[in-house]
Amino acid sequence: MQNTPPRSRIEIDRLRKIFLAEGREVVAVDDASFRIDDGEFVALLGPSGCGKSTILNMVATLIAPNGGAIRVDDAPVVPGRPIAQVGYVFQKDTLFPWRTVEGNIGYALELAGVPTGERKTRVAEAIHQAGLDGFDRFYPASLSGGMRQRVSLMRTLIARPEILLMDEPFGALDTHTKLDMHSVLLSLWERERQTVLFVTHDLGEALTLADRIILMSARPGRVKADFKVDFPRPRDAVKLRETPQYAELFSKVWHSLGEEFAKGRSA
Repeated sequence: MQNTPPRSRIEIDRLRKIFLAEGREVVAVDDASFRIDDGEFVALLGPSGCGKSTILNMVATLIAPNGGAIRVDDAPVVPGRPIAQVGYVFQKDTLFPWRTVEGNIGYALELAGVPTGERKTRVAEAIHQAGLDGFDRFYPASLSGGMRQRVSLMRTLIARPEILLMDEPFGALDTHTKLDMHSVLLSLWERERQTVLFVTHDLGEALTLADRIILMSARPGRVKADFKVDFPRPRDAVKLRETPQYAELFSKVWHSLGEEFAKGRSA
């Protein structure tokens, strides 16, 4: 019996993006190509300015490419036309300050017209999954940065997206809180197995979370390397970092990433 090939969820084909800055063209992304299959957790890693977030925003239909193509579930992406099965978690929590934790998490369900009883049940479940029990009536101003980011994550996940785009969602958190969020995300992802494209500049974060690391070159951003992260799952976000396998792969990727840092400084 032949094995069924994995289903492609995101395809990036020779993608190119140019911005105008102070009257001149800046090539942010150039000839970038990669594919993400169903259920994969892929980290997009690279130095600042290499076009990681730009690629993510093009997949999310927020900005238009200048060349190449993007397909989600074999359908061409149309700039400005949202994709129903795609959820986006931003760098900042973007919570509504006038809404409580439960009000923020349930917002997408309200927009979708989910009945009140079902909405309350799903919101309560999401609050429990995120470890926010007892904080359902709190407003964002009363929460820590990590707690706000948990609310933001659950507000996206409660809509049950099949594909999750994440743009450095934990970048502003301290190391301890970031590791805590890694554990939360890993636990949630192990249960649902969404297809994830996760932008980060933190190599440790990429190794902790991802199945693959796509390493971008210094600007203009091109795909430099594609590293397989074959640490067994489920993963412990803290204990994993103490293993020799982690140290070995960290060193390998860091060497390649360091070359791009050096190029960026000399540009």
